[in-house]
Amino acid sequence: MNTAILHKDVQGFIVQNLKADVHQLALKGSPFPKVDLKDLMHQIVGKQKAQKKLPTWFETEGIYFPPKVNIEQTSSEVTANYKSELVSGQKLIDLTGGFGVDCHAFSKTFQQVIHCEKNESLSKIADHNFKQLDVKNIKTITGDGFAYLQNTTDNFDCVYIDPSRRNDVKGKVFLLKDCEPNVPEHLDFLFQKSSTILIKLSPILDISSVLNELKFVRSISVIAVNNEVKELLLKLELNYNKNPIIQTVNFSKNKKQTFNYELNSSKASLYDNPKSLLYEPNAAILKSGGFHAVSKQFNLIKLHQHSHLYTSDVLIDFPGRSFQIKNVIPYDKKKIKREITETKANITTRNFPKSVQQIRKELKIKDGGDLYLFFTTNYLNKLICIFCKKI
Repeated sequence: MNTAILHKDVQGFIVQNLKADVHQLALKGSPFPKVDLKDLMHQIVGKQKAQKKLPTWFETEGIYFPPKVNIEQTSSEVTANYKSELVSGQKLIDLTGGFGVDCHAFSKTFQQVIHCEKNESLSKIADHNFKQLDVKNIKTITGDGFAYLQNTTDNFDCVYIDPSRRNDVKGKVFLLKDCEPNVPEHLDFLFQKSSTILIKLSPILDISSVLNELKFVRSISVIAVNNEVKELLLKLELNYNKNPIIQTVNFSKNKKQTFNYELNSSKASLYDNPKSLLYEPNAAILKSGGFHAVSKQFNLIKLHQHSHLYTSDVLIDFPGRSFQIKNVIPYDKKKIKREITETKANITTRNFPKSVQQIRKELKIKDGGDLYLFFTTNYLNKLICIFCKKI
């Protein structure tokens, strides 16, 4: 950590160049003898990324940003605040503290937070930023979180952990045991230190596989921002033996959509042809797999077991997108071409053999406009096209 970056002239330069092309800026070199070009670019790129993802960090003077990869890996402020609503108490320990965004949120619901980070530079950066953010109840520990937990006699109201993919695992990771630290392997030890464990996971992990690797899972949160799933969050409570509750949340600019259900509690959906309205669940619900729960709670008909589109004649406040159906025709590109009177359309495929790109090429239609076309399969296994207008 180069403290020369915190000088007011350097900080002023960073703010003045937030909208600059960093590649062009890099060609000019660093204007500060005590700050090399690489560190200066890290600060500009970090602050740029923080503007939407971490507004409190962006607006606070004297914040020190780590390399871009650490900013990309950290929780957003909105997802961190969501986590802090799930747990509270006297003491929490974060075994994989990173940039410290989650710890900052937990400091609002716990009297003391321990931030462990084995990357010495990142640990120092987090400690500095906590002071700039005027947070006084976070203690930073440079070192391995598990080693600290093994050596301390303290117990905690919650242990929080954000395991990452092991370096020796190639390709995509779908199992928790392929992450570092290996939570399933250390689970019994963790429960000796706390009766509550909170685990942040990549959205690429398979929920059913993760459940098979763990025990005492009380809830699973699927968290999306602007309809993109950002993370999974598992809350474990010692000796909890009921079905987990699935909590889905989608944060958009002006709205927070939530949908909760008990795992394995819903009966199979009813299937039929499209009615007058069409409903498409948000990304968090789709990731959760709660397809029958949607039908049950909202009294909706499903178009097909694998289509994940719903219909009714009653307009409801739905956690996703809602559409007025204008027409439904069998899939035939000539007939569909004749029905389309506009030059643009928004195309979605669900349980359909062709991609959006293939359909656009067939129909010779651009993206955008007020027309929405859903290409899918109905309950009779027939390919159909649904013409809609967004509500």
